[in-house]
Amino acid sequence: MRTRVTAALAALLTALLLVPAAPAAAHNSLQSATPAQDARLTAAPTSVTLRFLQRLDPQFTTIVLSDAGRRKVPTGAPAVDGTAGSVSVDEPLANGAYTVAYRVVSADGHPVQGSYRFTVADPAASATSPPPPATTTGSGGPASTVATGAGGDGGPPPVLLAAGGVAVLAVTGAALLLFRRRSS
Repeated sequence: MRTRVTAALAALLTALLLVPAAPAAAHNSLQSATPAQDARLTAAPTSVTLRFLQRLDPQFTTIVLSDAGRRKVPTGAPAVDGTAGSVSVDEPLANGAYTVAYRVVSADGHPVQGSYRFTVADPAASATSPPPPATTTGSGGPASTVATGAGGDGGPPPVLLAAGGVAVLAVTGAALLLFRRRSS
């Protein structure tokens, strides 16, 4: 009997480790962007469009474009259409590095933010100040580099969620075993 209970608990623990954490799956994340992350453009874009996995709420969608000196570039208000958010670029962009920073809200109400960089290298245009070296600050702010498809949502890592689930399951299993022994 004890061997069956141990085997059942081991199978349950294994299954829990293989199933992704539900709260993390509910968070929105960046699916694609135009201009794309790390793109080197020969012509300055007139807009920035971000596509996410989930629908966006226009009230809670922010898209900011800044230059290499971290100065905000004038853009139109974010326009939202389903899973896409875009801003028009109000002034022609000079040659240089630019950062797109975004903040949206997931279907579960959790804010998701991130950023990425692209470069304008139009041979016929003038240059801005030299771009600073790429850095990662971990804050999701303009200096961060975030891979397309990954949202810097600030939530706990999946490994930590899985470890918490295993710990809860182990305590529950131990309590069940103690309860069964006492009732026998």
